[in-house]
Amino acid sequence: MLRKVNDINILPVTSVKGIGGETALALNDMGIHSVMDLFEHFPYRYEDYRLKDLAEVAHDERVTVEGVVHSLPSLTYFGRKKSKLTIRILVGRYLITGVFFNQPYLKNKFAINQEITVTGKWDKHRQTITISEHKAGTEKRTNEFEPVYTVKGDLTVKGFRRYLAAAFKEFGNDITEILPDYMLKEYKLMNRRDALRSLHFPLSDQDLKHSRRRFVYEEFLLFQLKMQAIRKVQREQSMGSTQKYDLQKLKGFIDCLPFPLTHAQKRVVNEILADMKSPYRMNRLLQGDVGSGKTVVSAIALFAAHSAGYQGALMVPTEILAEQHSASLMEMLEPHGVTTALLTSSVKGKKRREILERLANGEIHILIGTHALIQEEVNFQKLGLVITDEQHRFGVEQRRILREKGESPDVLFMTATPIPRTLAITAFGEMDVSIIDEMPAGRKAIETYWTKHDTLDRVLGFMEKELRQGRQAYVICPLIEESEKLDLQNALDVHAALTQYFQNRFHVGLMHGKLHSSEKDLVMREFSENNIQVLVSTTVVEVGVNVPNATLMVIYDAERFGLSQLHQLRGRVGRGSDQSYCILIADPKNEVGKERMKIMSETNDGFVLSEKDLELRGPGDFFGKKQSGVPEFKMADMVHDYRALEVARNDAASLVNSEAFWKEDQFKYLRESLVKAGVLSGEKLD
Repeated sequence: MLRKVNDINILPVTSVKGIGGETALALNDMGIHSVMDLFEHFPYRYEDYRLKDLAEVAHDERVTVEGVVHSLPSLTYFGRKKSKLTIRILVGRYLITGVFFNQPYLKNKFAINQEITVTGKWDKHRQTITISEHKAGTEKRTNEFEPVYTVKGDLTVKGFRRYLAAAFKEFGNDITEILPDYMLKEYKLMNRRDALRSLHFPLSDQDLKHSRRRFVYEEFLLFQLKMQAIRKVQREQSMGSTQKYDLQKLKGFIDCLPFPLTHAQKRVVNEILADMKSPYRMNRLLQGDVGSGKTVVSAIALFAAHSAGYQGALMVPTEILAEQHSASLMEMLEPHGVTTALLTSSVKGKKRREILERLANGEIHILIGTHALIQEEVNFQKLGLVITDEQHRFGVEQRRILREKGESPDVLFMTATPIPRTLAITAFGEMDVSIIDEMPAGRKAIETYWTKHDTLDRVLGFMEKELRQGRQAYVICPLIEESEKLDLQNALDVHAALTQYFQNRFHVGLMHGKLHSSEKDLVMREFSENNIQVLVSTTVVEVGVNVPNATLMVIYDAERFGLSQLHQLRGRVGRGSDQSYCILIADPKNEVGKERMKIMSETNDGFVLSEKDLELRGPGDFFGKKQSGVPEFKMADMVHDYRALEVARNDAASLVNSEAFWKEDQFKYLRESLVKAGVLSGEKLD
């Protein structure tokens, strides 16, 4: 007789023996509604009960050892109702002290030469173990590894393990495989049923490794399938315009540039041009370190769009940045017959009306501006290319409005924030990613030094030397004003101190986030025109204006910043022909802080730093807690498992672009995962 197969994806958790209504409510609160949800609630760690040699155990490490009682317990009381029971245990060649806190009832439970197994925290210096668990006699533990789960309410970890055991006994055989056979064979992966059983009831370390390896790949594959399917659906639904640019004119334009393109610039230009020529709408992220030449790449793309008969738009976050981009693009494009215009909120009256009219009738080919570009009265005649610089500074809605100013224009996002490859292919998985990973020839590397707060006099002396040579300096502080909670330098106090120090010699300006945007622009303009020689600021200058005359960046309390942020701040200098310097003033309290300062002093490569930053801080903190797009994985870790992530991404891309994936039965469960994720409707699969 055939066994009835239960659909454990929809079978309520109350189907498991021992789980009643009240327990089900507590489980529901943890996101566990079905039997499958119960199986997929993974342990967040394991208690390791393997016996170890004390010679190999680190100080403060949790350890399990086996020995014999060497002396009878001694009990002392301290404080109110607090007690300490000590016992001497012979473990191999070590005579150690075992300590039980607040368990006086154990005093008469031990006898000399009695066998005992204890688990607890090992103090290597005092040769003492603070015991959290113990087993007397020869009774052995059945499992060397015990899973620990996140539980809520009245649920206990022990109770949760009991429900899992009951669920496996009753429904373990109903777990279906979702990966095709060839993947299991090719990557030597455990089947899903065995892998789930091993995760919850591991028999050995190897068992755990194999089951974890299987679910790391599965999680990445399902996520990347979702990303690749979104990308495919978006491409198919957004037929763009095939931009037939004039290749000869484009080559002529590139030949007239004042400097040759780097190999990296050539590569990304070809990737962008291939997108523009294709019938699908471009959706590409262009990453490039500060000074790597993204503006030149955008100029080439805008020229190509113009030669194909389309208009282009470049949106940037601040007015002063828009002015700088406008000046450099005008210089490059106008000699070749391309008309550019600048539109910001400062452009008003007759001049504004004239720009809007010329834009609508096609006389203006390229429009550069701030969010003023997305206002209702801004109409293009034929918009074909939209470029957003520092795209993370704009909301999704703002970017969408600009896109909709044309009929499916190609979209290029640019950022000077180096995003680690692992994050780029997860947070921006539905986009194509281009990277300029090479600096133009002849560019001088910024010299970076780490120093302590007690050397401030020397730092100020060096700053004065640079200023006397006609150069300028940035001074960055982590706070705007004094804080009762944090003992850190603040911009207001530093500004006051430096104003007094440099009085009658140099002008010191102040900029921070509480200033109105027009006030910030005014301060930056004064600095860029050298009316201010020292600019004291918070991190608001992180992405901003090009001031080639600024050669010194001083960062107070540098250990308070992540590596990527420090690198962005450092990138404000080194934009001219003079040697530039970055001085990090920091007294880090921990090893991670010291490591950050050391790495900053050793490399100028933003991508190397971003990978290190990701390792030190983790993905959740890289973009900041509120940044959406960084997925939460139950088992996988995109930093440590990056190879599996790349394999899964390549596999997912091959699958969604193959006919077999959409038709063959072996991919049924993977297709269903896309419906469950809301990427596809059920009808799309039929």
